[in-house]
Amino acid sequence: MCGRFQRRLDKKQMMEAFGLGALEEMDVSLEVGLAPNYNAAPGSMHPVVVWDDDFGMRALRMMYWRFLPPYCTDPKKFNWSTLHAGAENLLSSTMWKKAFQYRRCLIPADSFVEWKTIDKKASKKTLKLPFLFALKTGDPFGIGGIWQHWRSPDGKTRMDTFAVVTVEPNEIVHDMTDHDRMPLLIEKKDYERWLQGGDVERPPVDLLRPFDADKMKAWRVGTSINSVRNNDPSLITPDDTPEPGDDEGGESSNGSGQMGLF
Repeated sequence: MCGRFQRRLDKKQMMEAFGLGALEEMDVSLEVGLAPNYNAAPGSMHPVVVWDDDFGMRALRMMYWRFLPPYCTDPKKFNWSTLHAGAENLLSSTMWKKAFQYRRCLIPADSFVEWKTIDKKASKKTLKLPFLFALKTGDPFGIGGIWQHWRSPDGKTRMDTFAVVTVEPNEIVHDMTDHDRMPLLIEKKDYERWLQGGDVERPPVDLLRPFDADKMKAWRVGTSINSVRNNDPSLITPDDTPEPGDDEGGESSNGSGQMGLF
């Protein structure tokens, strides 16, 4: 599903990987947001690549990871789950359709997190073991997303918001975690077509597919990443200890505790 991801690349690497132009042209307000993030979570701000029609080029904006549609009047009272948008619903849902047609984006990342759930029969609790998924080459990649500019009814609060598009899992994600979804990863050769508007009646539905598992690698990491309060390079270190069995005791960890602006 992709509830967390890592963005370890620095500013220069991000500019080069996503064709964003000269560093001196970047908005200074992005400085803090471009710092490496080892535990990027929903309910917080992240740099996102979009297509700027005015300048005919790719641009980087800070966006809030929770898609807020125009009819949302109060995020605190908006109960819809809009962190993720299922690929199969992008054209059939009024929530997602226009964003998919007109406002597609890329979320820069180096790896993403999925959890394997182990039931603790003895304690009747569950343990969630985190796995990182990345490209075998070690290159950064773009997670496919859709975005929406949101403003409060009084016009005092404005922000760009996004949702991660999800697809069926490829073999490596399914075999490692038994998950039924994974984030949409866009091939570098398809960045331009994904970002540009093109024919809105014929959006790039052919790109809505699982990424090639043969191009990916995965490894288990420690459960420290389950808490968003932890954010340091140690979170990507492989955990080589034996994987706990389903008959062991232990505390439940559900990866919750996500912090937000609302």
